Order: sequence, then C-alpha cells, then structure tokens
Amino acid sequence: MKRIREFFCVYSFGAVVYCLIEVLFRGFTHWSMGLTGGAALLGIYCVNEKYKHASIFKRCLMGCGIITVLELLVGLLVNKLFRWHVWDYSARPFNLFGQICPLFSLCWFLLSFPACMLCKLLKKQFGFTR
Repeated sequence: MKRIREFFCVYSFGAVVYCLIEVLFRGFTHWSMGLTGGAALLGIYCVNEKYKHASIFKRCLMGCGIITVLELLVGLLVNKLFRWHVWDYSARPFNLFGQICPLFSLCWFLLSFPACMLCKLLKKQFGFTR
C-alpha cells in the first residue's frame, strides 16, 4: 500500500507540474497532458530508482526516451485517432506523424535534468525509502 501511495503522489505531482509548465510556455494545456506528465514523471522516478548509480546524463537520456515515446503514443491517440488537435509538430523538421520531433526530444532531455532532481527530492521529502 505504501508503494501505491508513493507512485500516486509522484504521478499526481508530475501531472500538476507539467500542466503548469505548459500554461507558462503555451498559455494553455489539455487534460490529456496532465495524464501524460504524470506518467512521464513516474517513469523518470522509476528509472532514477532502478539506475541510481548511472550518470545523470544516462538517466536523462532514458527520461528523454520515456517522454518521447509517451508523446508519440498519446499524440497518435489524442491527435490522430480522436482528432483533438492538442499539438502538431508537422512544421518541424524530421517530425514523425507530426507528433514527435528532434527539437522537442532535446527539450525533453533538458527537462529530464530538473525532473531527476525533483524525483530525488520527492523520495527524500516524502520518506519514500525502503
């Protein structure tokens, strides 16, 4: 039960923080981004726990991969299947289906640095240690 509470807290924090980031940079967000942001932070949290002795660069690379894959999967669902038009990278070079592109993958890599630090802080602050 403690583990479920831990994951719920991390997921919820990621959902809220990502929506705030989007509102700051885009001026708006969509509820699906909250779900995706929560999943992304939880994925990074698990990577940080499993690979805590890996370099920060490697953990951020894994975080970038997690976020990019989530963005592709969620984008195919919400933008292509449901046609909600939450985002569109079609004008960006080397995009894949207009859902992911190298520029934003680089952004996710850079965002993974503070996310890794946040995960460490959450683990310490909330006493999520085993």
